[in-house]
Amino acid sequence: MPTSAHANLSIPDQDEPRGGTWHLASYVYFTFICYVSIGLPLAVLPPFVHLQMGYSAMLAGLAISIQYVATLASRPWAGRISDHKGAKVSVLWGMACCTASGALVVGAATLHDIRWLSFAVLILSRLAIGVGESLGSTGSTLWGITAAGPEYTARVIGLNGISTYGGMAIAAPLGVVLAQQWGLSSIGILTILIGAISFVIAWRKAPVTVKPGEEMPFARVAWRVAPHGMGLALGGVSYSVLATFVTLFYAHQHWNGAAFCLTAFGIGFIAVRVLFIHTIDRYGGYPVAIVSLFVNSIGMLLLWLAAGPWMASLGAVISGLGFSLTFPAIGVEAVKRVPEFNRGTALGVYTAFSDVSFFLVGPIAGALIGFFGYASVFLFALVSVLSALGIVLVLRRLQTEA
Repeated sequence: MPTSAHANLSIPDQDEPRGGTWHLASYVYFTFICYVSIGLPLAVLPPFVHLQMGYSAMLAGLAISIQYVATLASRPWAGRISDHKGAKVSVLWGMACCTASGALVVGAATLHDIRWLSFAVLILSRLAIGVGESLGSTGSTLWGITAAGPEYTARVIGLNGISTYGGMAIAAPLGVVLAQQWGLSSIGILTILIGAISFVIAWRKAPVTVKPGEEMPFARVAWRVAPHGMGLALGGVSYSVLATFVTLFYAHQHWNGAAFCLTAFGIGFIAVRVLFIHTIDRYGGYPVAIVSLFVNSIGMLLLWLAAGPWMASLGAVISGLGFSLTFPAIGVEAVKRVPEFNRGTALGVYTAFSDVSFFLVGPIAGALIGFFGYASVFLFALVSVLSALGIVLVLRRLQTEA
């Protein structure tokens, strides 16, 4: 079956269990590999750049954040590739980029005596993994939806999210251990291995039969998806703030247990994804998104008003419960706004709003801390989540009136 044909969400092989967890996991696996590749050097690169290479903390931060620039810029392109050449092709390119990123990490470690060249190669590795994330995760998601059928969109997106956060959670501490025992190059070697093996797995995996469809201009796709993406971006501020600033918030308050606070968020997130992802199919994306954002806002309120670590942890777990289904619930409604042939592009545009949120929250929240203190970032997140709730309520009303 050709992989370069014009691609639409198609009817999968009826002999396969279309919505089975293991069947869908065989597609979202590639998203997991993308985020393992991202997570492995995540906690290692800032100290490597700042302490070992002697560059400023700003450049150490750039070595991480430059990835999100590449991801954001390539999201629409990844969607187009998935729509026109097939999701399998997008995944293959994504795995190739992950492999290349690992090779560049090995190069940066080898060139550590030539600081400027080592840093330049390191930046190239981050750009490669950023593009790999776009291609791999967008293609993986669309491939899963194509194989299972549009009615399983929420389940595929839900499993994709578990792969994202699970991959990062596993890879970050593993990367620290590898770097401590065998140096930065060991992270690059492992990334090369998992990327290359996953490329072969994707290559051997049969593409799903596809049908041609009418292409919608990119501007129209973006216009239709943008309101949903804005809701996602504002709703995601809670996670961005928590992940970026909770450790500093705890230190400022002279509390212990910041890591447990992040764990509490993760437990709430995964529990809801596993137990309640079917509610989107049963009740619809908008009702689930409304409940999710309301719960998330309670979590942010508790964090803003936290009088002790127990209250902050409670706020974190409630925020995780609420944030968990926000992405798939709004995403299901977003992809309904475009014809099936354009849903890869729609997914790319929709997800790009999440990248923008994560990239911009750091400097905005950092400025708020400078003026109003650490607790203010959770008030900022609370206002953002409530704004997202307002957007979703309006979108639901417009849908009802249509």
